[in-house]
Amino acid sequence: MEAPHSIISIISSLLHIYILVLVIRVVLDLVAVFARSWRPTGPVLLLANLVYSLTDPPLRFLRRRIPALTLGSFGIDLSFLALWFGIVIVQYLLAILSGLL
Repeated sequence: MEAPHSIISIISSLLHIYILVLVIRVVLDLVAVFARSWRPTGPVLLLANLVYSLTDPPLRFLRRRIPALTLGSFGIDLSFLALWFGIVIVQYLLAILSGLL
């Protein structure tokens, strides 16, 4: 009976780490928007490559299916919010499932 709890705990921990990776991506994107001449170098470049390689595939998948919200000439990409919301829902369901086991 302990194995399902361990698996749920591992999955939950991985999802928490992925949320942290998404936060780092937001920070990198904001820095790129506000400091247009900034380019990551050294360890920051390695971190940026890791973060983008982990987050780009699911975001690209969602961008193909969820259109951007257009407000005049301004567009809001909803794929990031959808990914974040989906992860939170999965975490919530895992918490419920671990309580039932």
